[in-house]
Amino acid sequence: MEYADLSVDEIRRQLEEAETKQAELNRILEVRRQEGKDDVIQKIRDIIENNGYRFEEILPLVAPKRRRGMARKLVSDRQYTRYVDPDNADNIYVRGVLPGWMKQKMQEQGYDPGSKTDREAFKANSLQAIES
Repeated sequence: MEYADLSVDEIRRQLEEAETKQAELNRILEVRRQEGKDDVIQKIRDIIENNGYRFEEILPLVAPKRRRGMARKLVSDRQYTRYVDPDNADNIYVRGVLPGWMKQKMQEQGYDPGSKTDREAFKANSLQAIES
């Protein structure tokens, strides 16, 4: 496509389309990466179990001593839902204090960031949930 012949409006439209495609590709990439992590974890667990060991027994030996606290966290059953902004896959919310991008987006859509009900509705209606 020859861009030099496009009007300002056509260029803006092309940029908007490219940004939308990029956001969607970033979101899909994040999903695929998470799926890939799950596959790797399962392969590691299978290797450990096929050799007659328990995952919890081997992991502390693999993690450096100063990071053994991390080993316990990895074995933990706690997993939190990640919420991804469909307009910008770099915007991810897991839990805790609301990030600025999320507060701003909530207010733009008429939600009150201070209301738990509004936060839950916003997450359900405006963000994509990714199970960790």
